[in-house]
Amino acid sequence: MTDNPEEPLIANTQSTEGDQHDGSHDVEHAHESRGGKQHISPPGLFIWLLTFSAGISGLLFGYDTGVISATLVSIGTSLSHRPLTSLDKSVITSCTSLFALLVLPFASSLADDRGRKRVVLFADTLFIIGALCQAASRTVEMMVVGRSVVGIAIGAASFVTPLYIAELAPATHRGRLVTMNIVFITLGQVVAYVVGWIFGTYGSPETTGWRWMVGLGAVPAVGQVVILLWMPESPRWLVKEGRSEEARGVIARIAGGVDAQDPSSTRREVDAVLKSIEIEVREEATATRLGSAGAGHANGNAVNAWMEAMRELFRVRRNRRALANACLLQGLQQLCGFNSLMYFSATIFTMVGFSEPTLTSLVVAITNFAFTLVALVLIDRVGRRRILLWSLPFMIAGLVLAGYGFSFIELPDSEVSSPSTTRGQGGAAIILASIMIYVAGYAIGLGNVPWMQSELFSLNVRSVGSGVATATNWSANFVVGLTFLPLMEALSPSWTFVLYAVICAVGYGLIWTVYPETAGLSLEDAATLLEADDWGVR
Repeated sequence: MTDNPEEPLIANTQSTEGDQHDGSHDVEHAHESRGGKQHISPPGLFIWLLTFSAGISGLLFGYDTGVISATLVSIGTSLSHRPLTSLDKSVITSCTSLFALLVLPFASSLADDRGRKRVVLFADTLFIIGALCQAASRTVEMMVVGRSVVGIAIGAASFVTPLYIAELAPATHRGRLVTMNIVFITLGQVVAYVVGWIFGTYGSPETTGWRWMVGLGAVPAVGQVVILLWMPESPRWLVKEGRSEEARGVIARIAGGVDAQDPSSTRREVDAVLKSIEIEVREEATATRLGSAGAGHANGNAVNAWMEAMRELFRVRRNRRALANACLLQGLQQLCGFNSLMYFSATIFTMVGFSEPTLTSLVVAITNFAFTLVALVLIDRVGRRRILLWSLPFMIAGLVLAGYGFSFIELPDSEVSSPSTTRGQGGAAIILASIMIYVAGYAIGLGNVPWMQSELFSLNVRSVGSGVATATNWSANFVVGLTFLPLMEALSPSWTFVLYAVICAVGYGLIWTVYPETAGLSLEDAATLLEADDWGVR
């Protein structure tokens, strides 16, 4: 096992005695060349280029999440020749989450069978098809089809992109580089609101403006296809496929900035990392083969291998705990109600009386982007657990304050009319301020930390565990997207936001109890934390 800070996402490096000797020999030399000190260098240009190329998936994710907000208030009667009902809006919004959920088992299998990069390219193809389908829609049903295709793309990309980045990232910068994917998501939301405001203000909203909004989502996908053709595959997947020399080349490029004055040290480190990956891949194959044989399955069957990984996920205590923590954070990320603001912010701001609802939504999106940049700086310094416990109280306060602000407003029967009293205008200002507080707290903590889920899982269940956790995210996203407007009508806006505050408070208690701190730990140590009776909580 190596604690090399330039090591990609590797865990469970317990090897056979002979393998340990061979692997440790390289590691010892790597550490001797530093005089026993661990050298931490910033990510090199190659790593940033990889992160940027993969992060375009986050940009697409964010754009398609944000653009629907402006689209819903711009469509008018151009779909099916009638105004959209609340049910229409809920279905158009939530179908994306539903299909993102449904595609996850297939995306997980494809990522293991065909490679991480190919799944991203597959997602790009669907982003292009879905964007063009939406732009050409003439009926609500056709719009739902286009949003569903985009949902498949988002589901595949949301699972594989953080995994792809994490398997390439140096361990000391893993949190920051995975957070870069979230930065791209929030940037995509900002771009979506800017585009929505431009076409909503200066275009012809009910005829062509909204079509340009959704159709432009194809442009970044085309760009990513071109860039990714020149990017490497994950070294871990390459080793698994028997392409160790290609993996060596990728690892060497990742470690290119380490001890440039001592190339032999870099070579030893590359050999050590490659050796540890090879050992783990062999162990994984052996464990899967023995497990399948014990269960009476034939070797070499991909379905049986997946089923065995699922059994391992629930059979081993630390794997169950890793899954519980990952699903807790992924579910809470959606059940706190954040994406309801992203999907329906323009609708909300229209209801409370803002004359430029899309422009007002842009203020919220910029807040999200700005505080995600703050998280980028803090995530590896402050730690995952601490940043969650610090930020959730701000989210709770923002939600409660928003509920208070809605109590001042008597909502109109139609979205085109608006509150006209000074009391209503004061309530609208309170709502905007409270939502900005809530979004800032979300962006710093809960918007980022759940996507560090790969740190929690050991290698043999990492893909399956990450897939189940991401499925939890999309399941909750679907529920929130489908129920937000009906809840606003049934409970009132005030009590809907109070309900989200209660969910956040429950989540705070669970995080305090069971979520350990993993920042600064090797992946092996992070997984070992969950063996303790206290779940590694210090």
